[in-house]
Amino acid sequence: MMNESKAICDCNDCVIRNLVFAHLKEDEFKNICGLKIEKSFNKGETIYQKGQHTEYLTYLKKGIVKYYQQYQDNKSSIITISIPHDTFALMTIFHPESKTQYSMAALEDSVVCYIPLSVIRELILSNGNFSLDLIQKINQSSQQIINHFLTLNSKNLRGRVAYFLLYLTNHIYHKDIYELPVSRKEIAELIGMTTENVIRTLSEFRKERIIKINGKEIEIIEKERLNKICLYG
Repeated sequence: MMNESKAICDCNDCVIRNLVFAHLKEDEFKNICGLKIEKSFNKGETIYQKGQHTEYLTYLKKGIVKYYQQYQDNKSSIITISIPHDTFALMTIFHPESKTQYSMAALEDSVVCYIPLSVIRELILSNGNFSLDLIQKINQSSQQIINHFLTLNSKNLRGRVAYFLLYLTNHIYHKDIYELPVSRKEIAELIGMTTENVIRTLSEFRKERIIKINGKEIEIIEKERLNKICLYG
């Protein structure tokens, strides 16, 4: 279950300070640290449900989170994956009704930080440099999601699966051996293919000795070949 605690914040060594709050005065940042709440989520737990009222800027301190849309026919589509140091839910925090437009769930045990939006709004009105930093961060998050969809839509099935495996290798785990944080079904939701096609393609990559599969563990054996499949697939 989710656990909540008051965080002890070291204002002199804080990653989020460099990402979003670089232009705050010391007293402004210490005020944010004093109001920040940390919550722990177990793997599979929902962090936000679509339509949920929120009054917080949300920051992923530890873990991996999926950002997804649930449909009435029980199907879902994963929009993106957030990794540590991501300020996620940025595209919905200033919704007129203060409601999240997407659902979010932990793919691994995760720690999420919450900063009251009332404080963020005050800083936007009083600190122009902070406002610019936040706008740039929102634009960056939006552009990453757009680029992800454009890249996937330009590829065939093998290219999409290769793209996903390389994304995990190069951007999330930074190593060639890791446990898949998502099921085959969730991979299919992320790349816009069927579960059966994902299972078949992973099996093909294994038979071609491009990857090794041991349960949920993936090892990239032929990274150069996988890169070519991703590039030309």
